[in-house]
Amino acid sequence: MVWRVRGRVQGVGYRAFCQRQALGLGLKGWARNLPDGSVEVVAWGMSPALVALEERLRTGPRHAHVDAIEASMWRHEPADGFAVS
Repeated sequence: MVWRVRGRVQGVGYRAFCQRQALGLGLKGWARNLPDGSVEVVAWGMSPALVALEERLRTGPRHAHVDAIEASMWRHEPADGFAVS
């Protein structure tokens, strides 16, 4: 899955939060800041874990404020682990 998360999600530890959540759920993928201030999260794994991650992305870490999340399918399996860039 690919999520584009909008709101106050840069400079608040959102990507590190995504990494911790994803690894805890056994997912692999990445999270990266985009130039427009949003964060892109790509995750690959079992469907129940992806659903759980999306729920957590809607809340984010303590200082984040998520305004909107757009979800779409990811067609390629990312490398092992969960990277932050």
